[in-house]
Amino acid sequence: MKRLLAAMLFALAGAASAQQFPTRPVTLISPFPPGGSTDTTARIIAEAMGAPLGQSVVVENVGGANGSIALARVARSAPDGYTIDIGQWDTHVGAIIYPISFDLQKDFTPIGLMTINPQLMIARKDFPANDLAGLVAYMKANPGKVTFVEQTAAAKLSAIQMQQATGTQVLLVPYRGAGPAMQAMLGGQVDLMVLQAAAALPQARSGNVKVLANLSPRRSPVVPSIPTSDESGIKGLYAVGWFGLFGPRGMPKEVVARLNGAMMTALAEEKVKTRLADLGLEVASREQQTSAGLDAFHKAEIEKWWPVIKAANIKAE
Repeated sequence: MKRLLAAMLFALAGAASAQQFPTRPVTLISPFPPGGSTDTTARIIAEAMGAPLGQSVVVENVGGANGSIALARVARSAPDGYTIDIGQWDTHVGAIIYPISFDLQKDFTPIGLMTINPQLMIARKDFPANDLAGLVAYMKANPGKVTFVEQTAAAKLSAIQMQQATGTQVLLVPYRGAGPAMQAMLGGQVDLMVLQAAAALPQARSGNVKVLANLSPRRSPVVPSIPTSDESGIKGLYAVGWFGLFGPRGMPKEVVARLNGAMMTALAEEKVKTRLADLGLEVASREQQTSAGLDAFHKAEIEKWWPVIKAANIKAE
């Protein structure tokens, strides 16, 4: 009887705590170093979520192992909503190439999908080719000499798919995140990179790099002037990007709803939508922004891409 009473009191205390959430700042883990598109987006959404939550959202960068170090921390966190992460394809789909200590399908609670992100292939500003057709011609004339940044699993997958589609070969160069990789490109140390439009556009608009294509089957409404891979010269070379919020498994529904509501309120702000559009990010539909929407989207991404990753035999190096 005493145990039953204690369990009931514990459950009631937990429910009351969930309803009062949050009573202190929330930590948003950004799983890559500062300077990349993940960090930029994390800071935009964290700032905008503070007001509807009534508490600040603090961004903490935890880089390494394609984001798996950060995800391991989130997976081990208490499911109280105070530690969440900004997830994407690389961390919540592509992380299977690493010897991870968590289950991408079972150890996280989806909070909501925020954006769909065009993936751009860019080149150093003085690279000889201006589109994918020119790139293929140059690679065939210079086999194995073109350097391709491998800062994420998605980037490596894009390189492998491009080689298979064109019968060419590139030299993969690993970097820890888009920020350091971009610095290498600005310094002329690497030739090609695939990354989120959010990280590429500022440098492209300044003339520091050139954009070869949007690796999507259709042009993006936020960067409509950039041709697709089909239009630029390599048919079927697609890469997908997105940003969503996740927490550890077992989070109370009330806490998930509170975080989701703050996220959706933030994404509805004109200032936020403008800032995201300037970065080349498309705000997800209202249906996708829900916890159930991200759950369905995430499952579909895993079902689509895990067989491709396994067929390409992509492994961490």
